[in-house]
Amino acid sequence: MNNNPWVRSQAQLQKVAKLASLPPLLLARLMNPDRIVTVSLPIKMDSGQVKTFSGFRVQHNDILGPYKGGIRYHPNVSMDEVKALAFWMTLKCAVVDIPFGGGKGGITVNPRELSQKELKELSKLFANRIAPIIGPTRDVPAPDVNTTPEIMNWMMEEYSKIVGKPSPAVITGKPVAKGGSLGRTEATGFGGGYVLEHALKKLNLHKKGMTVAVQGFGNVGYHAALYLAKQGFTVVALSDSKQGIYDADGLDPKEVLEHKQQNGSLQGLGKMITNEELLELPVDILIPAALENVITKENAAKIKAKVILELANGPTTDDADIILYKKGIPVIPDILANSGGVCTSYFEWYQNMKKLRWTKQEVFDRLKKQMDRVTDETFAMQKKYQTTLRDSAYLLALKRLQTKKRQ
Repeated sequence: MNNNPWVRSQAQLQKVAKLASLPPLLLARLMNPDRIVTVSLPIKMDSGQVKTFSGFRVQHNDILGPYKGGIRYHPNVSMDEVKALAFWMTLKCAVVDIPFGGGKGGITVNPRELSQKELKELSKLFANRIAPIIGPTRDVPAPDVNTTPEIMNWMMEEYSKIVGKPSPAVITGKPVAKGGSLGRTEATGFGGGYVLEHALKKLNLHKKGMTVAVQGFGNVGYHAALYLAKQGFTVVALSDSKQGIYDADGLDPKEVLEHKQQNGSLQGLGKMITNEELLELPVDILIPAALENVITKENAAKIKAKVILELANGPTTDDADIILYKKGIPVIPDILANSGGVCTSYFEWYQNMKKLRWTKQEVFDRLKKQMDRVTDETFAMQKKYQTTLRDSAYLLALKRLQTKKRQ
């Protein structure tokens, strides 16, 4: 099995392209990014010395609309990983049916080693360097690993200065006071909850009394657990990067978060378990919401969940997918399950473009309507092609790209 995300994403594309009878020219275009831009970023550090960082932007495809995707700040950003993430954004935007293409970018830096002043200077310089290739109708970046609403705001300010007018729609994930959308914080986790509830109806499973285990208690995992607990599911296990807790009677996600914030760990809330043990618990719903490649051919056979909801990007390896399919465990794939985030980024962009301001409830109502519809369409593809939900979501994305290309 190949763990290189770019090689994996290309193999997946070629497999589904055959099923979809995708025209060779369109397949060739999707097999590689439209454009990769690298930029040099020299800044004067607080010490007085000059240090040069490298930044880049991968623009994968814009058939459906402007490129869209996060900017990450990380010391070991690999180009293959970023190309794969840009490709998955193209598909994710197509699945969730929003008029965006896929992009991704970043700076090779450990932001924790920079002062606030250095971070601001680096962010503004990056925005300055990529300004010619971004814009509200060309490429709309967003936050990602180690980037924040504040960093997005610095970039928006720099871009607005260059074009000579306020341009809030150039970037999403901004602070609410600067044009960000209400509900964006909860969107990925809540969106996953909407997809799960709708999928359970399609699978003729009743949510009443269903148990849930969530691996990854970051923003996405927390909001998914919070939403599902409110809808009557019993959250029995939660974990962070270090450890997990299990309580058959159920956990209150809000209490767990407060405990973690006060004590710095999950200890003292239930039976301590490892992240590996969490995946193999006898639960109804398993939600990997942290790292990629956690469900593998080594542990897939031991998974007892009835349904897997992928809120992390790429948590299941190709080998594991085959094992789970043979076991009859539906895997709701990442490009559908966690697309609530990018869908709400589209809502932010739309509000900025139209000078609108929606309430949080309006955002959630629109999000639920969209997630329900695209879940229906994914299941319709599965019925038609008799394949996995992952392949069905890919098929749905490729059909949308093909239809738009023909127009």
